[in-house]
Amino acid sequence: MLLIGRSTRLSRYVTGLDKSYTATARVGAVSDTLDAEGDITTLDASLPPESAIREATADFTGDILQIPPMASALKRKGKRLYELHRGGISVEREPRPVTIHRFELTFIDPAETTATFEVSCSSGTYVRTLIADLAAQVGSGAYLTALRRTSVGHLSVDDAKSLHNLTPETLHNRIIQPLEVVGHLPGVDASVAGREAVCHGRRMERGGVEGSYRVMCGGELLAVYRVEGDEGRAEVVLCAG
Repeated sequence: MLLIGRSTRLSRYVTGLDKSYTATARVGAVSDTLDAEGDITTLDASLPPESAIREATADFTGDILQIPPMASALKRKGKRLYELHRGGISVEREPRPVTIHRFELTFIDPAETTATFEVSCSSGTYVRTLIADLAAQVGSGAYLTALRRTSVGHLSVDDAKSLHNLTPETLHNRIIQPLEVVGHLPGVDASVAGREAVCHGRRMERGGVEGSYRVMCGGELLAVYRVEGDEGRAEVVLCAG
């Protein structure tokens, strides 16, 4: 999803949502980056039985701890881990809690020694780490060869259109409106009289919600506010005063 114009300010409400992926991995080999871009080492191990892989996915479902890969954008003392990795440096990383809602083996190709999975997880999950940890548990190794994100929260790739099917005449109709982008947030209605105050980013009554919420007026998305004490404070204002 690409956010444009004023809607770019809504990205914070999307990036932290749960995500779903289709992931394909080569089994019987490992990579120092856990994906196909790293240095690959083939292992002397046969493809684990399908039943063993399916059984092991249950151990990686639910609330688990993950150690982030060295080839990641996390920082250690001001430096990205991938920068340290490129310099041949490996450092200890603290395990991080993530939630795996679904981890399902959907296909095995013995000829290519690959396995394909469907994964639904919390934001911040490293799917390549998930795959590598699973393979290690069944006595093998694996690295990610393909990863396709299929949903971010309530926004699904099933609703997307191919670029080949877009024309200048139809492009506008395919734009996801800001209201749909933050449709997962609770909504609070502002009066017509109160619209101007919201459009100027003034504080408003709490509205009986928690966290961030949409402020609406007559079906129009005016802003996103956040509860602060007994009031709502403007985080993103989309309307003009």
